[in-house]
Amino acid sequence: MTATQTGSLGTDNVAAVEAGQDRVQRLSTGGLLLVVGLLLVWAVFSSDGVARIALSDAFDAVQLPVIPLPGTVTVAICAVLVLAAAVAFLANRGAGRVRRILGILAGVAVVLGFVTWVAAGSTLPFTLTNQLRGTLAVATPLVLGALCGVFSERAGVVNVAIEGQFLTAAFAAGITASLTKSLLAGLFAGVLAGVAMAAVLALFSLKYLMDHVILGVVINLLASGLTGFLFKQLVSSDVGRYNAVPIMPRIAIPLLDRIPFLGPILFNQTALAYIAILAVPVSWFLLFKTKWGLRVRSVGEHPHAADTVGINVVWTKSASVLLGGVMAGLGGAYFTIGSTGAFRPDLTVGNGFIALAALIMGRWHPVLAALMALFFGFVTQLGQTLNPLGSPIDSTFLLMLPYVATIIAVAGLVGRVRGPAADGQPFIKSS
Repeated sequence: MTATQTGSLGTDNVAAVEAGQDRVQRLSTGGLLLVVGLLLVWAVFSSDGVARIALSDAFDAVQLPVIPLPGTVTVAICAVLVLAAAVAFLANRGAGRVRRILGILAGVAVVLGFVTWVAAGSTLPFTLTNQLRGTLAVATPLVLGALCGVFSERAGVVNVAIEGQFLTAAFAAGITASLTKSLLAGLFAGVLAGVAMAAVLALFSLKYLMDHVILGVVINLLASGLTGFLFKQLVSSDVGRYNAVPIMPRIAIPLLDRIPFLGPILFNQTALAYIAILAVPVSWFLLFKTKWGLRVRSVGEHPHAADTVGINVVWTKSASVLLGGVMAGLGGAYFTIGSTGAFRPDLTVGNGFIALAALIMGRWHPVLAALMALFFGFVTQLGQTLNPLGSPIDSTFLLMLPYVATIIAVAGLVGRVRGPAADGQPFIKSS
């Protein structure tokens, strides 16, 4: 054997060695899939009848066929797919790309098997268009919150305060829209509130160098306490005046809304949903195709190096955090003028933290973070869609689905991720 061959063999052996963190991640993912697969095996024996999947609801202009799925057979196939993926992960079989494909197939199988198990034997069909339309609506604030986190953390400012930004924006939007009867005024007030909370985050993290995570927790508590106090002292005294919030109507895009299946889902949403969809490519363009975006990413990775080439690090960080505040303000306004039509204390119920989880799972990339937000929106809507079918699962657990999915996804499926190198680190300008 020549020296060249020996060196090549040594390199191959080193490349074949699995890093400890990767091994833990692979085993945890495989273990999770194994548990879910065994649950689906149990579901096979309790699945009766036929599940009907409707591709359109009763009010759609074009009525698409209903797809019948035999309950026992479908759940069994899904269980086999999930268990096969679990074995591939646990036994370290296949290349990384193969395992990723198996993981995606297993995820689809889990959802399909779960839906089939619940819907089998029900007198009502599982309406897929309602599920996907609701997913986009529910994911609207999550997408905007995740983009808020992208702008903040790409600039090196950890943003745990998305929940507080949501809450203050929801309160401001609701009060303003109630008093003025103007949705535009309410939306503008929500954006101002989101920017104001972002300014607090920027001020104390960049000027006074306060720990970013602790500051985010303080802002969340401040928002909860302040909005709760104002609600009790002001809103509760005259609900008809201060809490009669107009709701954004759905805006159907002519012709496009008549496209079978996709039309009612994508082209009959509220203005905020359209804004959230457009905000994703705009955010990507700003961060990756403009000089300003390059500066934002540079101050998030190497602020001192950016400073040496003349970039105003503090100003760039502040501008990015404030732009994130605009996104959070729009997302927070959704909770009052976009959906519920009224404000109540702690209305956002942890959606800011779910948006933060979407940000981490999306690896601080605007498009991937938005896709993760859609995933959480899908899970949230799933509980609401399944409940009328007479689910064998307690309705309280169905309401817990998004939070359970968040914990499982972040703890067991995220894997090794690396945020911006200077994320959360104080910047002190060199003399």
